[in-house]
Amino acid sequence: MRRGLLPALAVTALLAIYVWAIAGRGVALLNTGEPVGIALGAAVLAIPLLVIWLIWREWSLAAHVQRMADELAASDELPVDDLPRSPGGRIDRAAADEAFALARTKAEAAPEDWRAWYHLAFAYDAAGDRRRARATLRHTAKLHGRAAG
Repeated sequence: MRRGLLPALAVTALLAIYVWAIAGRGVALLNTGEPVGIALGAAVLAIPLLVIWLIWREWSLAAHVQRMADELAASDELPVDDLPRSPGGRIDRAAADEAFALARTKAEAAPEDWRAWYHLAFAYDAAGDRRRARATLRHTAKLHGRAAG
């Protein structure tokens, strides 16, 4: 089993319980028949829909990233975490910045190469910019989808 799968499933299960509870409250408000209750019920039901969409979006990205990782591993191109670390396990910032600059240059030189963007996403992560790493993975997934077909 992949390392992060069990925690992701646990969080998804907790969110499913949350969605069920909130949806129940929304339906109860709709059933009051009162205009305010109906308006609040409709607003409350928007929350579970948003949560379901966000969960689907994240699981879809995770599955796509895994397919890309499997493809890169098969061709021996998967990024390797070989950056120097402190005794506490933190990545050396200067080394991460240097690796990031190299990955960014390669991605800019090949804007349609999903492999270069995949490496850039992991360079962002190593440099500590998780938000840009995730956005870059989304971009990478789009490029990979276009390349596949």
